[in-house]
Amino acid sequence: MAIVAFLDSRNVFHESSSETVGTAAAEQRLIASVVTYAELLTGAMLGHHEAVVRGFFAELISEVVPVDLVVADRAASLRSEARALRLPDALILATADLRADTIIGADDRWSGVELSARFVKLASR
Repeated sequence: MAIVAFLDSRNVFHESSSETVGTAAAEQRLIASVVTYAELLTGAMLGHHEAVVRGFFAELISEVVPVDLVVADRAASLRSEARALRLPDALILATADLRADTIIGADDRWSGVELSARFVKLASR
């Protein structure tokens, strides 16, 4: 995930994420799926970095998009086309496909999913 890499300087995608997310934040509104928020907050609570994640969302994310029936329908469609896609990933991609021009990520499997949103793949160190 781009946000995980952005927040963790030890992550192999940190440099790429810092540059990509930083540029995106300066040029446009950043949105995130509520699924992304829940996944990151869970990890943060387990690692005692809850304040960092909450701060990131408060300062850089303009909107946390809920999962509604439209997003759920699009996620189901994406999963039927790419059966290896996990449901959380499908919900995140569906949110981006319906609400964003670009999605930033590190997962190679996401680049094979047909979306109207452009996929920007992070580079590792």
